[in-house]
Amino acid sequence: MDKLRSMEIFVRIVEKGSLTAAANALGMSAPSVVRALAALERAVGVRLMNRTTRRSSLSDEGREYYERCKRVLAEVEEADAALSARRLQPRGRLRITAPVTYGRLHIAPAVNIFLARYSEVEVDLLLLDRVIDLVEEGVDAAVRIGHLPASTLVAKRIGETRRVVCAAPSYLKRVGMPKSPHDLGAARCVVFTGLAQTNEWQFSGKPHERVLVRPILRTNQFDAAIDACLHGLGCGQFLCYQVDALVKAGRLKRVLQDFESPPMPVSIVYPHARLLSSNVRAFIDVLDKATSP
Repeated sequence: MDKLRSMEIFVRIVEKGSLTAAANALGMSAPSVVRALAALERAVGVRLMNRTTRRSSLSDEGREYYERCKRVLAEVEEADAALSARRLQPRGRLRITAPVTYGRLHIAPAVNIFLARYSEVEVDLLLLDRVIDLVEEGVDAAVRIGHLPASTLVAKRIGETRRVVCAAPSYLKRVGMPKSPHDLGAARCVVFTGLAQTNEWQFSGKPHERVLVRPILRTNQFDAAIDACLHGLGCGQFLCYQVDALVKAGRLKRVLQDFESPPMPVSIVYPHARLLSSNVRAFIDVLDKATSP
């Protein structure tokens, strides 16, 4: 328990930016925080923070240890919260947000299972193609696609997706199959700005290869971009779940599969586990089972 407490103090120092701010947040004296950090450094055998009279900064070892400490503390609090949640029956309102198409295909079915299981819960499902502030907008949990920036939110991976380039068979028959990403530079392309704000498309490589395309159409509407591709107007880059059904039906064909970027995680994020409600806990359990292979 002393080690966990020291880890918690260290994480709070990093998040608050100073020993004094961490002490205030923890209700401790500044000397106590300094002693706890020093004891932790002695225990692990490395200097975690470089300290001067004016400022403190993480050492390389401290940066790595900070990330590990966050995961350990999240797991401990997750375990505590899970036991507490078992005593509480979900009830009241649950607000969830997810990207529009992914939410319609994968999250809405999980919501239906959840509502059938917990009759005293009302769900607000907000399907939005934008990242929102959970606390500011009163949302309990959010599904997000892609690698997540550092934050105080807890993230649980529920799947993965990747960028794919597709075109209608009629277009490919007319102009031929592209052999490499560079062939797209001279191709007719449809740019869905919800995936990429610029005209650069990303592919695999070291470093990741980016190809500048010349769009015949740029649109922020996913359906409009897909429709243009279905009409044989050009190639489009989308996330694979957005076009899977059309590819399976033969209406679109994936091209340049050997050059596709590595998959991106799909995660559900929610506030710190200590504050996790029984509603969110129960929904995550349902979602985890619904999205398992």
